[in-house]
Amino acid sequence: MSLKEEVGREQWGSRLGFILAAMGSAVGLGNVWRFAYVTGENGGAAFLLIYLICIILIGIPILMAEFTIGRKAKSDAVGSFEKLAPGKPWFLAGILGVGAAFMILSFYGVIAGWISYYFVNYLTGNLWSTPEGGYENFFVSFITNPYHPLLWQFLFMAVTIAIVFIGVKKGIERSNKILMPLLGVLLIVLSAYSLTLGGAREGLAFLFTPDWSALTDPSIYLAALGQAFFSLSLGMGALITYGSYLSNKERLPGAAASVAGLDTLFAIVAGIMIFPAVFAFGIEPAAGPGLVFMIMPDVFDSIGLGGLFGLLFFFLLAAAALSSAVSLLEVAVAYFIRRFSWSRQKAAIIIGGIIFLLGVPSSLGQGVLSDISIIGGRDILDSIDFVASNIFLPLGGLIIALFIGWGWKKADALRDSDFGDTFIGNAWFYLLRWFAPVAIFIIFLSSIGLLDVIINMFK
Repeated sequence: MSLKEEVGREQWGSRLGFILAAMGSAVGLGNVWRFAYVTGENGGAAFLLIYLICIILIGIPILMAEFTIGRKAKSDAVGSFEKLAPGKPWFLAGILGVGAAFMILSFYGVIAGWISYYFVNYLTGNLWSTPEGGYENFFVSFITNPYHPLLWQFLFMAVTIAIVFIGVKKGIERSNKILMPLLGVLLIVLSAYSLTLGGAREGLAFLFTPDWSALTDPSIYLAALGQAFFSLSLGMGALITYGSYLSNKERLPGAAASVAGLDTLFAIVAGIMIFPAVFAFGIEPAAGPGLVFMIMPDVFDSIGLGGLFGLLFFFLLAAAALSSAVSLLEVAVAYFIRRFSWSRQKAAIIIGGIIFLLGVPSSLGQGVLSDISIIGGRDILDSIDFVASNIFLPLGGLIIALFIGWGWKKADALRDSDFGDTFIGNAWFYLLRWFAPVAIFIIFLSSIGLLDVIINMFK
């Protein structure tokens, strides 16, 4: 099937640039901030094992599917399905992806603003020693302030908009060529130092020695799949969009393996960085989302050159957040460029501005709007996170898997994925046709509470 390429569509300057940009989309707060507290809350090594299985059997196949769809169609997340299957409802996956991009970036920008504030305070030396009232009071008083977090959210979104405004090659690709290698070096340096703190044995045991009894808790499977989707940027259209800027001469399987492998390695090394420090200072691994903001600064304050390591740590987090935020904004911008024939610059400013405004309630929900709870007692930010991560992303991934497995001819899918009619290609196809949809659907039902209802009906 020959598809007409959109006039004036940009392309990556190199294969390495594409891989680093796709890694930038995947490697973000999900690998450091979210991976650390979700792993801590779900028993450590047992969670890591299920997470790795989800990456191999569901994550990598869907990642490959997104790359294949994007490169074949040479369009945005919605336009790709409209080109490949005109008049059919598969484009709903793209709609879910664009919707998820709006939702996730709205609260992602809030958290990234907090991180940017911490980075600047380490840069100026304000956090090199314990602030008055302690680090917990410092964090709580900041996020509950109605104005200061909004300023930092705005500054972070302005940088994100500027990179997308510049373009694919000069903005997104160039920024990731700088950020990704720098992130890797910082993560290795901080992890090596963490292993010298005295909690290395306990931290590594927590991360790599499973407590098999934890596998009896159904929530661990939901958490692992949700983390795999969030970490790899699956189901949100980012990898379809990035794949659409790739030339047909580049081979996809190697690129997909590189992105998934390096993304997972980043998450594991982040665990090696955080958990030895957590155990060295007697901190509860299941400390939750506040682990990074309230506990790690206390750790840095207790060690030699702690201020320097705090500076490096929050720079790493800020850079990781920026690379992912750029990919989220690009999903929506690419759609609006095609749908309304906007210029890249107009789309970046308008859509980025709308997403900033959508994030304002999430920020205020930590303070003046903290009495508002939406879903299951969750505040505004956590409610948006729940809907995006547990409904939009899995449903988007489910439709993508079904599209490859059932909506596209097998021969076309194998050819356009660069697998060909090989054992690995056939395994990929049948994982997407059977295993991934069933697994995602069961875990999705569990996430919204319907699985228990169905089970009880048959008891």
